[in-house]
Amino acid sequence: MKIPTDLIKDKKILLAVTGSIAVYKTLELVREFIKAGAEVKVVMSESAKKFIAPLTFETLTSNEVLDDTNESWANEHNHIKITQWADIMVIAPATANTIAKLANAIADNMLLQCALAFSGMKILAPSANTNMLQNPITQANLKMLGIANYTILETQTKELACKTIGDGAMAEPLDIFYQTCRELLKEEFWEHRRVIVTGGGTIEKIDEVRYISNFSSGKMASALATALYLKGADVNLIATRFDTDLPVNMHKIDVEDSQEMLEYLVDSIRIAKKGKLSKATLIRDEHIHLIQKKPYLFMAAAVSDYVPEFPQNTKLKKEDLGQKWELSLKKNIDILSTIDKEGITVIGFKAEMDKEKAEENAKKMLKEKELDAVCLNILQNSASFGSDENEIEFITAQKDVHIPKADKLHVSFKIVNNAKELQE
Repeated sequence: MKIPTDLIKDKKILLAVTGSIAVYKTLELVREFIKAGAEVKVVMSESAKKFIAPLTFETLTSNEVLDDTNESWANEHNHIKITQWADIMVIAPATANTIAKLANAIADNMLLQCALAFSGMKILAPSANTNMLQNPITQANLKMLGIANYTILETQTKELACKTIGDGAMAEPLDIFYQTCRELLKEEFWEHRRVIVTGGGTIEKIDEVRYISNFSSGKMASALATALYLKGADVNLIATRFDTDLPVNMHKIDVEDSQEMLEYLVDSIRIAKKGKLSKATLIRDEHIHLIQKKPYLFMAAAVSDYVPEFPQNTKLKKEDLGQKWELSLKKNIDILSTIDKEGITVIGFKAEMDKEKAEENAKKMLKEKELDAVCLNILQNSASFGSDENEIEFITAQKDVHIPKADKLHVSFKIVNNAKELQE
């Protein structure tokens, strides 16, 4: 998914770097922040400078690095002014030593002084040997930080610098990027609200090697789920196809046919109505009081209208089928008409190629399926599927809103803003 160049335009990020081999990944994180429009300043520990010279970060950010050797009170290059400047602080990588000091409010270097002085949300991406990370004291320190305005990112299990396979590798730069953007862009309306998004074209089996499907790529659903995630929603994406670079903390369910999609959707709606949050959200925000918010469903999946009447469990042989083969189809279930929509705001998606009747058909869908809104997408031809851009008419019983052609993440943010008005 292409990240818009203005996603976090003019946001100010203070990036803290400690002494871990994972610091080389932080260079990619800086690039992602800057490409998305943010301004970045870096504070480094003396140990971090053993791995990468400050000049490297200064070249990427166009800002002087703050460290133990160059703090100045004659200008704003000090641990008080730089933390007043920042909208958010990201510590990546964070060593076990730094984590221990942060948990005990020790401020014996410039980086720790910045962390202690910054009162806003801090994102922490640990990096440590498995035994050091899983040491009970380290785990206790992380729990302490988790209730002290820190968002702790999960480490990865992979080959570490010590040549062993284990838990302790820093989260991927893109995952740190998404979590940072989420903290910067979240809205109270969407935060902790359960939202379900369906996407992709369903795959209806004919036999073990053949199926009926359509050209839907699932990109719109992936972009919409990402926009909702960045706004703070607790997202469950149920789809047949996904973008490969979705936020790692987003809950995703991979399905194939329409029956499987319906089963997972019904179960997800049931859970959403109970106001449950995902395990990741509960771990990250275990100190909050859960408030029931009316959930949303964005039905962006392209569900097959017809399915094979007699699907086979083995491969059909052309020798047995003969010169002609008539495939018997039956009308498929209508998922939007089947599900219980009481207590949930439902937005349907409709793709049309007939410009003359597109709006009429969308409004008919809105009324007959008792939806709160319909996102109408008028396609030029089959080549329109799988593109990185879209144009939408957001249709409700009261009004139509035109969302101009743009990349799918920008369009998704517009859809999310219009969807928000349905409950305001």
